[in-house]
Amino acid sequence: MTARIRPDLESIPVYTPGRSNPGAVKLASNETTLGPLPSVAKAIAEAADLANRYPDNTAGELRAALAEFLDVEVANVAVGCGSVALCQELVQITCAAPTDEVLFAWRSFEAYPIVTQVGNARAVPVPLTDGYAHDLDAMAAAITADTKLIFVCNPNNPTGTTYGRTEIERFLDAVPEHVLIVLDEAYYEYLRLDDHPDGVAIRRNRPNVLVLRTFSKAYGLAGLRVGYAVGDPEVILALQRVHIPFSVNRLAQAAAIASLEARDELLDRTNKVIAERDRMREALLAAGYTVPPSQANFVWLPLGEHSAAYGEASAEADVLVRPYGTDGVRVTAGDPHENDLFLAFATAPEVTARFLG
Repeated sequence: MTARIRPDLESIPVYTPGRSNPGAVKLASNETTLGPLPSVAKAIAEAADLANRYPDNTAGELRAALAEFLDVEVANVAVGCGSVALCQELVQITCAAPTDEVLFAWRSFEAYPIVTQVGNARAVPVPLTDGYAHDLDAMAAAITADTKLIFVCNPNNPTGTTYGRTEIERFLDAVPEHVLIVLDEAYYEYLRLDDHPDGVAIRRNRPNVLVLRTFSKAYGLAGLRVGYAVGDPEVILALQRVHIPFSVNRLAQAAAIASLEARDELLDRTNKVIAERDRMREALLAAGYTVPPSQANFVWLPLGEHSAAYGEASAEADVLVRPYGTDGVRVTAGDPHENDLFLAFATAPEVTARFLG
């Protein structure tokens, strides 16, 4: 007889990362193509010399560096093993019963429904608008007495659509003060909106709003897994209570601190990514694709039922992209030569005839 486990686990999908294939161009996981800066690599190497010692469980030095960078108090900052770990911890601190609800747009970050089910709560997905953006009015209307947590992914992964500060604040005003709202800003560094939706600034007078950001994207530390939350001290303390001890390793903490010190050079890289993203979108639009405007480091192709076949065809052309069920395909903006290889595939007459005809 095997040990008993939760029977509902069979219904929880396993998180599926972007595909990898040696020799193929990988535009499936929204990674940066450039490695850590020399100063960051040096900090990682020095931290590795102390790998026999446990890391700082409180990530005190990193939290202090983040607090200074963001102009907040250390008590406003929590650190996690990637922002996705913080997502799961947020479900744990807000949901206590199977009837408790976690609200999010769909399609959005693939981990939201998974961490909700892992936390034994009820997922409430709200369909996107026809423009592939969060339907904020519908989300506000979906709030019930059981709603405990709301995720707002801005820019949205995988569609890249984004709301400015005015619309975000209008939505926040419609949410009851006892509901925790998470502004997931994993792609914040790629934002270039005039009505800039800086979640850290937006939440200063809103204790029920928490912001998530990560070092995985613009800072190029996806392999080290470190993200952070900015919120009310009471919420941050609750996160620390469910934090898995030592889950943010020594190398990750050192690399994140060094990356903050080199942030100007690192964030300058985002301008090149944005230029490539926009170049890709223009070429795809010219070829007949529907491509919503993106404020992230990727573009979205709403190919519907053709999505899986498109992903396979692209892989056969040695470019790995990310299909999402029957909704669409996400394509990361990589190096120019990688993007050229994808565009050569995507704009080929036989491909457009097959998938757009």
